[in-house]
Amino acid sequence: MPLKLPGLLSVTSRFSKAECVLILITMVWGITFLLVQHALTASGPMFFVGLRFAAAAAMVALFSLRSLRGITLFELKAGMFIGVSIMLGYGLQTIGLQTIPSSQSAFITALYVPFVPLLQWLVLGRRPGLMPSLGIMLAFTGLMLLSGPSGASLDFSPGEIATLISAIAIAAEIILISAYAGKVDVRRVTVVQLSTASVLAFLMIVPTQETLPGFSWLLLASAVGLGAASAVIQVAMNWAQKSVSPTRATLIYAGEPVWAGIAGRLAGERLPAIALLGAVLIVAAVIVSELKTKGKKHEALEDKQGDQACD
Repeated sequence: MPLKLPGLLSVTSRFSKAECVLILITMVWGITFLLVQHALTASGPMFFVGLRFAAAAAMVALFSLRSLRGITLFELKAGMFIGVSIMLGYGLQTIGLQTIPSSQSAFITALYVPFVPLLQWLVLGRRPGLMPSLGIMLAFTGLMLLSGPSGASLDFSPGEIATLISAIAIAAEIILISAYAGKVDVRRVTVVQLSTASVLAFLMIVPTQETLPGFSWLLLASAVGLGAASAVIQVAMNWAQKSVSPTRATLIYAGEPVWAGIAGRLAGERLPAIALLGAVLIVAAVIVSELKTKGKKHEALEDKQGDQACD
């Protein structure tokens, strides 16, 4: 039963199976920030992203050989569009991780949540409501506090700028997945999008003049491990967002920086107090941006899921 709160807002206290899966992959996603940062000691960012998604594509393809025979032109197009956004999102995020802590990267990346309604407005003409607009303002304030030695400077570092742009790409990925969900075969489109992301990342090695690394067991283990995580994350997102609305999904994804922050703190990372305040504002922003008021019937219907609720 949903937990009804007094006033204008109501929060759903139980989750469908699809939502439970998204919660689990959000935990995995948050922890990978620190693992990627360690892997970058053995490789340049674009080569590692390409290797990571090549491993992920191979794993999904291995379990989807029969399904791949029926791939359609529409699924190829959908997978390629999503793959481009994945490469930009993960590639720029990985570049940013070369110069900023994993916990800070995760909090900046969390801006993709308020970016989702903003992009829907600019691209699809769906104007964000009061709560998403408030979330955008809170997130921008939090980002200013996270950036620069004074915590309020707009002169962002290259790593922070790259991570911020990656957040826009990830927001585009979520919108694209929702747009194609239910119209494609999950395994086939996942193989295409992972392969596209891998090929594009490898191609980016040339213009970025990145040096190819030598063989390293750390690099191999990181690529295989994070490739497996990426495979699970992408398959789960494609499957779950068939029944979970973009609004509900992005609220669940808001837990990502929390898990990344916990992992970073366990590893010894410490953000200054003003940066922690900025992080709190970003978390508040991603939550506020997805809160809905009563009386908006079409929004309330978005959160009704057909899956059986988990205990």
